[in-house]
Amino acid sequence: MADTDAGVAAPVARGPAPEPSLMRTGLLAIHALRGHRMAPRFLSGLGVIFMLHRVRPESTAPFQPNRLLEITPDFLDETIRLVKRLGYDCVDLDEAARRIETGHERKFAAFTLDDGYRDNFTEALPVFERHETPFTVYLATDLPDGKADLWWITLENVIGTARQITMELEGKPVVIPTATTDDKKAAWQTIYWSLRKRPESEMRAVIAALAEQHNVPVASIAKDAAMSWDELRSLARHPLARIEAHTAGHFALSGLTDAAARAEVERGLARHEAELGKRPTHFSYPYGDHGSAGERDFRLIAEMGFRTATTTRKGLIQPRHRDRMCALPRLSLNGEFQDIRMVETLLSGLPFALGKPIASMGID
Repeated sequence: MADTDAGVAAPVARGPAPEPSLMRTGLLAIHALRGHRMAPRFLSGLGVIFMLHRVRPESTAPFQPNRLLEITPDFLDETIRLVKRLGYDCVDLDEAARRIETGHERKFAAFTLDDGYRDNFTEALPVFERHETPFTVYLATDLPDGKADLWWITLENVIGTARQITMELEGKPVVIPTATTDDKKAAWQTIYWSLRKRPESEMRAVIAALAEQHNVPVASIAKDAAMSWDELRSLARHPLARIEAHTAGHFALSGLTDAAARAEVERGLARHEAELGKRPTHFSYPYGDHGSAGERDFRLIAEMGFRTATTTRKGLIQPRHRDRMCALPRLSLNGEFQDIRMVETLLSGLPFALGKPIASMGID
C-alpha cells in the first residue's frame, strides 16, 4: 500500500449526496421543457471527459450501495451513440489535450474508466470496438498485482452479509442492525460517512477488521474484480485503448505528505512501465473530489510531467481549463442515472449553470 510513514492527514469527507430522485426529477424536467435545446452554446464548452468505473450487466441485488459506480454495456452504447449524434468527435486524451490547448472549434468527447476492472476488458471493450471509439483506463497498479484494497466493495460485502455489526463509531461502541435491506442501506450511510472522516489508513484498517470479523475474503475481492497484467498487455496493444496512471494503491493524494504522495505516484508509474513498457503521460486522482485532490496535488502532478490530470469534480471542459490541465473536471456516467435524457441535459451545460445540486451526480 501507499507509503504513509511520512505522515497522513484526515481526508475531508463530503456528506451524503442529494437524494437521487430529486436530481433525476430536475434533469428530466429540464429535458421535458427542452431547456437543453435552448441553452446558449457556450455553456457546453469545448467538450467532455466522461468518467466511468465498472461496465457490466445490471444486478438485481436489493442492496447495492456502490451501484453508482457501475453502468451497463447498453447504457455505454447509448451514450456513445448520443455524443456522435450530437456532433462530438470521440477522441483519445492526447487529442483532447490538443483541443483544450488550442480551443479547437469542434466539440470532443473522451471516455475514461478508473481503477482497472476486468469488466472494462470483457464488457466495455466490445462496445468501444463496435463504435470505433477510443478510451482510456486509468490503472491503479495494485489491482493487477493482487494487493489492492477495494475497501468500498469490502464494506458493501460486510454489510450485505452481516445480520448486525458491532464496532466503534465517533469514539463510542455501537451495535448496528443489518438484517433487512432497509437496515443495510441505513448502516451504509452511517458507517461509510463516519469512516470517511478518518485518515484513510485508519479507515482501511477498520474495514479490514470488520471483514475479518465477518469472514469476508478481502484477497479474493480484488482478484475477482481486477484485470490481470496479461489482459492489460492485450488492452495496451489495442489501437483504441490507452492505459494511464491512477497511483499504485489508490490513496487520496491530499491525505499524504509531499514525499509520500510523490512516492505513491512513482510506485504506480514504475510498476506500469515494468509491466507494460511505457510510462504514462496522463493521470487521474484517486477519489478526485475537493477533499482528496487539491492545489498542492495539481502542482505536484504537473511537476511530475503529466500532460493532463482528471478529477471527479463535475463539469464540462471550458476554455479556462487550458490553464488547468492538471485539474480537469469530468462528467460521471452514473449507475443511478442511466437515462440518456439526463446525459443529453448535462451535456448542454445548463444544469451546471443553474447550480451544483442538480449537476453533482455521484460520489467524488
